[in-house]
Amino acid sequence: MTFLTFFTATYFLLAVPGPTNTLLATSGAGIGIARSLHLLLAELCGYLLAIAVLRLALGPLVSDIPLAAVVLRVAVTAYILCLAVMLWRVNTRELRDGAPVTFGQVMLTTLLNPKALVFAFLLLPLEAGPLELLPWFGAIALQIVTAGAAWITLGATLGRGARRLGHPDLITRTGAVTLVAVTGLIWLQSFLSA
Repeated sequence: MTFLTFFTATYFLLAVPGPTNTLLATSGAGIGIARSLHLLLAELCGYLLAIAVLRLALGPLVSDIPLAAVVLRVAVTAYILCLAVMLWRVNTRELRDGAPVTFGQVMLTTLLNPKALVFAFLLLPLEAGPLELLPWFGAIALQIVTAGAAWITLGATLGRGARRLGHPDLITRTGAVTLVAVTGLIWLQSFLSA
């Protein structure tokens, strides 16, 4: 894969709605862009750590033990469904003092995000060593931050519109439903590829 193809595919992957993007948009809708920007660091750390762990440790385990992939999928599903319940129950009228989404939630969700698997095993060169991957990680880091900022901005824009319409809970509820849909897609994809 050429670097340009990698760069393009990575942006497309980061633009697809998923659990991390849903949380970023929800935060943008609830507390605005400026107060949500710290979540970009959580997303960046989560993805980079997940890719490193997947490449070094879990990759061989998941390929050698098929049950490990199922256990991992169940854990991801349970966590995402818990986040969906949390978002559904958020009262957006009370968000002025607190955040609907925390740093830890974004980092853990990103660590468990299935997109990290695509980065680790499909987009990054498999034969490359740690030092050879540094430019690729630099490109991913830039893309993670810019795509995440776009999701926060989208959420803030939609949040303003929802508040003007008199439905401030619309964004968090939509986020909750999106997270449930994401878990369904994870399982559907796993059944189709089995």
